[in-house]
Amino acid sequence: MTDEDFMREALAQARLAWNAGEVPVGAVVVKAGEIVGRGFNQPISSHDPSAHAEIMALRDAAKNIGNYRLVDTTLYVTFEPCAMCAGAIFHARVKRVVYGATEYKTGAAGSIIDLFADPRLNFHAQIEGGVLAEECGQLVSNFFAERRQQGRIEA
Repeated sequence: MTDEDFMREALAQARLAWNAGEVPVGAVVVKAGEIVGRGFNQPISSHDPSAHAEIMALRDAAKNIGNYRLVDTTLYVTFEPCAMCAGAIFHARVKRVVYGATEYKTGAAGSIIDLFADPRLNFHAQIEGGVLAEECGQLVSNFFAERRQQGRIEA
């Protein structure tokens, strides 16, 4: 499978988030060509500010692999990771991160800050952004447009 194929799997997770009333961000963790973890945004429904798609996928992968170190894995996520998720990615030792749309408000992989390039940190994942960026970004834009139309935007 290609990066685009795995990003489509992350987009399927993002649609699950939308259906649950969450901001539609999805993620999958891949090891040796197989998906070992899946996750989507769940902070609202779980009352957990750390329940971002990346965190949920990392937790699922760690459980499935039987180790919190996710060495030689790739994380595919529909939106650029934030600083919290970047920290979890570091601790999990994810080898590569592929994201779709750029997150211009909280992105920590180059748009606002680039934690992955900071030489003071002891681990650096390879980063590739922009995979299916338009589709990933449009999903979030459509979600918020629908919420504005319904008058349901929360601060």
